[in-house]
Order: sequence, then C-alpha cells, then structure tokens
Amino acid sequence: MEIAFSVIVPVYNRPDEVMELLESLSRQTDTGFETVVVEDGSSVPCREVCRRFENRLNLKYFFKPNSGRSDTRNFGMTRAGGNYFIIFDSDCIMPPHYIAAVRKNLERSRADCYGGPDCAGASFSGLQKAISYAMTSFFTTGGIRGGTRHAEKFSPRSFNMGISREVFQTVGGYRNMIGEDIDLSIRIKSAGYRTMLFKDAYVFHKRRLSFGKFFRQVNTFGKGRILLSRIHRGSLKTVHLLPAFFILGHALLLALSLIFLNAWFLLPIACYAALLFADSLLKNKKPGIAAASVAAAYIQLTAYGLGVMEELMFRRASKKTQEELYR
Repeated sequence: MEIAFSVIVPVYNRPDEVMELLESLSRQTDTGFETVVVEDGSSVPCREVCRRFENRLNLKYFFKPNSGRSDTRNFGMTRAGGNYFIIFDSDCIMPPHYIAAVRKNLERSRADCYGGPDCAGASFSGLQKAISYAMTSFFTTGGIRGGTRHAEKFSPRSFNMGISREVFQTVGGYRNMIGEDIDLSIRIKSAGYRTMLFKDAYVFHKRRLSFGKFFRQVNTFGKGRILLSRIHRGSLKTVHLLPAFFILGHALLLALSLIFLNAWFLLPIACYAALLFADSLLKNKKPGIAAASVAAAYIQLTAYGLGVMEELMFRRASKKTQEELYR
C-alpha cells in the first residue's frame, strides 16, 4: 500500500510558531502529504496564519474547545485522510528533506511507529541553542534520545513522531497524562508493533524560551517518569535515576569541601562543567553559548532529578490534576 502522510499539529496560542512550522512544510522536497492543524481552544488563534498557506499546502484547519494536547492530537488523527500520521509540536521547524527521509525509511523498514531526533537551527537564539544542547548532548541524559544504539527499541517523543493508522486504531491514541508519548510508545510495543529511530528525520526544536520555564518543564518530566513506572511496571531503568544521583553526588562533594575545608573535593564538579563548556564550544563556536549550555545542563539534570525524588518521596504529582501539572 502506498504511504499517504497526514501531518498533525496541535497548537495553543502560538500563531508565530505555526507560521514558521508551515513555512518549513511548504518547502519540503516531497510534497505528498496533508497538514492538519488543530487549535486547542486558543485565545490567540492561528486561523489567519493557516489561510496564508492554503495555496501552498494541502491544509485542514480545525478549532475545538480546550482539552489538552493529547486529546488535540487524537482529534487531528481521527479527521486525517492519510494512512500514516506524523505528529509535531508547534515549536518545531522541519528541514526540507524531512518528509522524503521518512518515506525512504518507511519503504525500507515498514516501522509501525518511528521517532526522530531534534537539534538547534541556525536561526535559534543563544539561549535556545544552549537548551537544545542540554537536551541532546551525550554528556547529559538528553544523549539517550536520538542515539544509534538500540535504534529498534527507541521510544519516540511526540514533538517528532509517526504512527500508522492501523496502530492508532488498534492501540488507541494518546492518554491525558504526563509522559503521554512514552506511555503510547510502551503500549505500541506491548501490542507487538515495531518502533524505530529514524536518525535522518530530525527537526529543529525551539523548546522553552527561558531557564525558568525550562526548569518547570523538565521537572515535570522527572515526575512523569515515576508516574509512568506505576502504570507500566518495569519501565523505570537505572538511567532514569541518574539525575537524582547527580544531585546527591554534587551535594556530597560540596558538603565534604566545607567539612574538611578542602577545595579538591570540588574538582569533579569543575571537570564536568569544563567538559560541558568545551563540548558546547566545539559544537556552537561561541563562548557565550557554551557558558549558557553549562547552566542549561545543570538546570536539566537538577530539575529532572528533583522531580524524580519528589514524586518518589511525596507522590505530589499523583494528587494533582493534569491542568495543574501542565501550568
């Protein structure tokens, strides 16, 4: 059966981001896809933005009452005409070869579900590049996503994810919960379907625009990982606890340096920060971005680790509504 793609884009109050995303889709070398934009009850809608692309894209626009991103993605897939759904976050930009790369990979592997990596675009601000570094570097937990090892066991993330219509109809779509994309990936694998990483199907992911918002987002990820482990027994791995050990290790080294008045205990911390700085400088070519990358990496690891520890000890996230968790 020929692959017919439907690109699903949930959006909430982000017309500027949708403009960039649609512009990138209009420049695809492979034009064999439709785009389904679903407005999740936005007070600042992107309807006019979508109208500008009606002659450049096969575009469908829907407006629905606010019910969250999971419901919004499911809404789009039920109204899509394709047999393979590609899901993006509204803050992503696609390189021109993206659709062509996905088609090539699917024709070769026929994966039932795939995910792709993310990286920073040339137009990103220094802060965006620093946050992107923290989320993708080999020297942070971000390096786990998008690696080439265990590519066929990869758990796709919904900022860059594809599933077949058959999978959607059999397994069901996203559920309203933290870590809804990981939950969906686990259910897909449990149903006997195949998930894969398509390394060359990457996107430019803008993510959060301040360290404060980035901290809150990653902190929620940490809590979500523990919540997921209660739903899917055995899904929690040692690697997911590394940020918590990172915090405890740093606290121990700082305490020892104060107790013994010996700065040598701080050497491992200094070496790790220097490693992050050098690696980011090599990738981004600017000392300012490299310095911000060190801060972003520490925020990522600390926020995630605190989220893990808080949920393990107090189960606070379990007692909150989804609306409260996503504020």
